[in-house]
Amino acid sequence: MTQRKPLLILQTGDAPAVIQQQHENYRQMFIHQGAISPQALAVVHLPQGERPGLPSGYSGVIITGSGAMVTDRLAWSEWAADWLRQAVEIALPVFGVCYGHQLLADMLGGVVDYHPQGMECGTKMLERLPGAERDPLCAALPARFTANLIHSQTVLEPPPGAQVLARSGHDPHQILRFNATTFGTQFHPEFTGAVMKSYLRWQAALHPERQAALEAHPAGDTPFSQGLLQAFVAGLGHGQRE
Repeated sequence: MTQRKPLLILQTGDAPAVIQQQHENYRQMFIHQGAISPQALAVVHLPQGERPGLPSGYSGVIITGSGAMVTDRLAWSEWAADWLRQAVEIALPVFGVCYGHQLLADMLGGVVDYHPQGMECGTKMLERLPGAERDPLCAALPARFTANLIHSQTVLEPPPGAQVLARSGHDPHQILRFNATTFGTQFHPEFTGAVMKSYLRWQAALHPERQAALEAHPAGDTPFSQGLLQAFVAGLGHGQRE
């Protein structure tokens, strides 16, 4: 019997300590919300110095969010960009989330920087855009759906050839289909509503002057955005029911 190639999670950072204490770290969030089978799963923590093998050794890759910024050009991030270029060249299925979404856009020729209107945070309403109904991951999305967000940087200009499949009132590039096998979301499909609420409380503690506004932001589960992650995982044969 041929051994199945593992699904790779490229971890680009850690959830804040208070989030980990109340919930879990990014790895576990993706496993739980993505319904990922622990068999044939590899997790590589890039900032801690871990490195994956050749892209051809994996069935697909998920890139997590991070507290870092793509424009900081950190050594591990630049290394990951080179590795991901190789992954894209061999048509390895790739799903980038938040930092991962921005890293893909940057390495493929787009423009990433701080959002001119500041941070987007909370459970927000998104709009599906024309073409999404024909996308293999987005076909099940309704015209409007919710997603959980926390980001300061964003994709200001998508790379050439990228298709924009969803937007919010704050950010026009919430979902990007970079090519047939490379996909990214600015939002966090791995966040539950409880995790999002904890992030809002964490931000309120960091910014007391905005506490009332932050704590008033909605926070809820986002089944349609979570469904994108689960569809990607299931399409690789790594779902818990596989």
